[in-house]
Amino acid sequence: MINARPKTLLAMGPDVAARLIVGEARDRLVSIADVDPDLVAADFTDPAVAAALAEAEVLVTSWYCPPITEDVLARAPRLRAIVHAAGTVKHHVTEACWRRGLAVSSAAAANAEPVAEYTLASILFAGKRVLDIARVYREERARVDLEARFPGFGNYRRTVGIIGASKIGRRVIELLRPFELEVLVADPYLSENLGVAHVELDELFERSDVVSLHAPELPETRHLVDAARLARMRDGATLINTARGSLVDQDALIAELSSGRLYAVIDVTEPDLLPPGSPLYDLPNVLLTPHIAGSLGGELARITHLALDELARHAQGLPFAHGVAAEALATSA
Repeated sequence: MINARPKTLLAMGPDVAARLIVGEARDRLVSIADVDPDLVAADFTDPAVAAALAEAEVLVTSWYCPPITEDVLARAPRLRAIVHAAGTVKHHVTEACWRRGLAVSSAAAANAEPVAEYTLASILFAGKRVLDIARVYREERARVDLEARFPGFGNYRRTVGIIGASKIGRRVIELLRPFELEVLVADPYLSENLGVAHVELDELFERSDVVSLHAPELPETRHLVDAARLARMRDGATLINTARGSLVDQDALIAELSSGRLYAVIDVTEPDLLPPGSPLYDLPNVLLTPHIAGSLGGELARITHLALDELARHAQGLPFAHGVAAEALATSA
């Protein structure tokens, strides 16, 4: 078994490296790889990284890594693997990388965990009508007949629809198992039994009290949630979007939310930073957060250590545990 320290170059935004490659993770990185942890390639044309790129056998990448093009690969003749300390590799792993036959790994599984946790909390809060009840209590500052105001609120035997059997969607399904909820999943590519009802998309919208989006951003998923599908949702139902803003026709959603008929938990929008005048900031039936469901703060360490696990496997001549296949990218994030 090989147990060498592969020559490695970090390729990501410098501020990202400053958050990922710290403390124990930094020490572990230099023990696994022959690497300068202070040298970060944010631009492959930077003369300061040319020598390290020419010698690199592995790139450890993350957010804001520039595209690894044919030209970059020509200047990295020894490169054999890319270990991505983040989720999708679509932004920087080009067709040239696949033609070279590079082994590619992603920490998407680690990033799925906080998104799934955020989603679980949102589902349970939605069923309990936490947004409404907190607002009423704050405004009235008195005892409220909650049963009269919110008949049938609560989570017992509610129906939750999961759109997309992605890593995150599957993890949400797992986290929901201890609860007495009916869970549905819709995914045209799902062929295995996940232990929940697999239904068509329109049926999911019609039956669910909460609909949560976990599908990838693809041309065919743009505005997957359109006016017609929103109209199928039950009165008082909640839409949760932690996937991508493009999956939802935002104007159609705003129209439904402005009527008061639906609720929404929105972590991603289109554009990612909404203009100051967007109604989504002020609607009382909306919980709007600035793309926080994914790994942030202390959660970043989980991503780093998964990537380092993969780097250690590569150093030992083992295949990646979280490898990415080129053909899978057509239907995944």
